[in-house]
Amino acid sequence: MRFDLITLFPELFAPFLSSGVTRRAYASGQVAVHLWNPRDFAEGNYRRVDDRPFGGGPGMVMMAAPLERCLEAVRAARGEPAQELAPLVLFSPLGARLDHARVERCAHGKGAVLLCGRYEGIDQRFIDRHVDVQISLGDFVLSGGEIAAMALLDAVARLQPGVLHDAGSHAQDSFNPALDGLLDCPHYTRPEVWQGQGVPAELLSGHHAHIEQWRRQQRVLLTAHHRPDLIEQARSAGLLEPADELLLNPTAGRTL
Repeated sequence: MRFDLITLFPELFAPFLSSGVTRRAYASGQVAVHLWNPRDFAEGNYRRVDDRPFGGGPGMVMMAAPLERCLEAVRAARGEPAQELAPLVLFSPLGARLDHARVERCAHGKGAVLLCGRYEGIDQRFIDRHVDVQISLGDFVLSGGEIAAMALLDAVARLQPGVLHDAGSHAQDSFNPALDGLLDCPHYTRPEVWQGQGVPAELLSGHHAHIEQWRRQQRVLLTAHHRPDLIEQARSAGLLEPADELLLNPTAGRTL
């Protein structure tokens, strides 16, 4: 799949694309990343890409014209039929929050054009004309969309075949349908005792059924404590087992 990133700071992506386990996806071409700087499509000696906002106020606004010319170059390079254009994604507080389901869809798609905004924002006329999807990382503001773009790329890249050491390891990630959308359980490694605290006995038993039962219990309890909304989603979808419900409400079903 191919991702084209429109960013005023393409240099930010060089270390990201060459580091960590997900670099395999970029090096192999499983996830192709192309960087585009709208300043290369700006006019005048100063290659201006921003200007003061109409109505006054602080900061600057990214101009529509350089962005449109940049996008036209991206579309030409991708060579897609008009009816099959990859979506233009803008990282914005207005967007739906990025979650596992959207990452899964992206991981099995053809890619997208990712627009990284800067300054006070982007001329709304460009957004109205060209943007297909808006995505947010959460209820906070970043200096630009580059970090959000990296987050999406990383999440998508690690789902590609052969990228992780264990092909099935991402199935045990938090939010994965394989875990019924629950949070992952705690993990332990050597030494067996560290600063007086030992590893839970179930994990040392060698009994696979007991180990999996312990992990399920921990997923349910951790999710109930930290993200009760995910418990309600799993319950509504019929994914909680009777043992899960009893764990969450030990007195349920007891009678005098």
